[in-house]
This record gives sequence, structure tokens and C-alpha cells, in this order.
Amino acid sequence: MATPQTGIFALGTLSHAYLELDRRQGADARELVRHVAGLREPRTTIGGVNLVAGFRPELWASVAPGSSPPGLAGFTEPLVGADGYTLPATQHDVVVWLAGAAYDVVFDVSRGVVSALAAHATLAHEMVGWPYHRDLDLTGFVDGTENPTLVEATTAVTVERGAPGDGGSVLLLQQWEHDVDRWEALPVPQQEQVMGRRKLEGDELDPRPETSHVARTDQERFGQIFRRNIGYGTLTRHGTIFVGFSRDRARLDAMLASMTGRGGGPRDRLTDFARALTGAYYFVPSSEALATFEEEPAH
Repeated sequence: MATPQTGIFALGTLSHAYLELDRRQGADARELVRHVAGLREPRTTIGGVNLVAGFRPELWASVAPGSSPPGLAGFTEPLVGADGYTLPATQHDVVVWLAGAAYDVVFDVSRGVVSALAAHATLAHEMVGWPYHRDLDLTGFVDGTENPTLVEATTAVTVERGAPGDGGSVLLLQQWEHDVDRWEALPVPQQEQVMGRRKLEGDELDPRPETSHVARTDQERFGQIFRRNIGYGTLTRHGTIFVGFSRDRARLDAMLASMTGRGGGPRDRLTDFARALTGAYYFVPSSEALATFEEEPAH
């Protein structure tokens, strides 16, 4: 099996930046991918910053045919639930995720990335995130309790050996803003009903409400994903950067449909207290697939 980009599984980093870029008009797609591939060294080692790069599925397919899951597409249309609740589509061409021990080095590397790609792409959206009390999100609940172990994740969320896109992964990236005042006005027992978990202990409610976030995103039902969610924002506007990796898009689509109540079933009650501001799918190719572009001569 080809090797997944190692930064996907590099836990414990304290500062994160997500740079979404759009290809410049007239820029050659292959040259853009080659320059992104060249970002892996030496920048990934400066200050201990991990770098993960992904591409709009259609862009990657255009330069590497047969090297990603068949039919994989970007988040190009809003997802509208049964009651009109909508998840926006804000697809870009490239994502670069940087994670390190402190934001000063992440900031410096971020500037270097944007500069290195400037002739081929422009920065369209930037998010800066940080862990909140180790493993909580900004609702105060433990996040990622259903994540597979690192050993399991490598096989669970990357394309299997011999399949198109071997060693790669599909990334769903979303920025969710919390309705802080409404959420914090809820007594803890009601918050627990929304989440489907105990706030302090993190264990699931039994029985869990059908409308709870746990019930609407149950990985035993939809399949495993590997979440690297992180907090972001200011005192008055903050929330969660959802960073979800999967071996295919189908299970991510199914979870989003379940959350919005599309296709039957109730809408996830957490969506009453958080709204998605962005939404994009990226294919994150294996290290070997990226290396083939890095080694190409400049045109």
C-alpha cells in the first residue's frame, strides 16, 4: 500500500492553519500540483511543522487520471435538508493544512506556502485553529470519541491497496460557527440530550435521543472516519473546524444527509446551535503520488 501523508495522523500539535487556494486564471493545473508537491520539503521540517496537501478532486483527476476513487467530486452544490436547512458549498482548488507546536512557526510557514504558490494560485480562505482543553470542542464536550486508533485509522480512512488512489484519503473540511448564547443558555442535561453524551464523562446516553448528534452521525451505521477537529475564533464568534478523513466520499455524504434530515429521519439538533459557513471535499493523495510530481522538471 502507498503511504498516506503522515501529517494526517500527527496528533498533539497545538496550532493549526488551513489554507484554501484557487488556481489563477490561465495557470497550468499540472504546474500548480507540482509546486504544491514541492512544498513538502524543506518546509515541513522547519520548526517541526507538519504539512498535508489536498486537491479539488476534479483538478487532481485532470493531472493524474485513474489516481483517485472513481467518480469522486468536489462539494460544488449546497446540501439542502428536508426543512430547508442548508450546508453551503465553498469548494476551492487546493488545501494546505499546517500543524505545529506554536503559531509563530505555523504563521511563518503559511506565509512561505502562499508565496511559493503565488504565481499559480491565490489564497481564498484561511482558518487558524487550536485545541481546547486537549480534547474538548468549544461546546465543552469531548470531541472525537469514536475516532479509530492510529493503527486502525491508517487502513480505515485511506484507499485500499491496489485501488485507484491507493494510500490517499478523502477530506471533508468545514467551518462551523456556534450560536454561543443559545447553547450556553441550555442547562447541561439539555445539552447532553442534544449531543447524546454526558458532558463530563463523555459516555453515550442510554437510550440516546434519535435527534442527538451521536445518533445522527453514528459511525457504526455510516462507516469509520478519522476526525482532526479543532477550535477556532474569537470570544464572540467561534466554533469548530471539522476535519474529517475517509476512504470514500459516500460515508461523509451519508453523515451530512443524516445531520440535515435529508432522505428521511430527523435533523441533528446540534444544527440548531451551530451552522456551517464553508464546505469542501479534497482528495489527499499518498506521499508517493505527490512525489511523482515533485520530481518532474519545470515546464
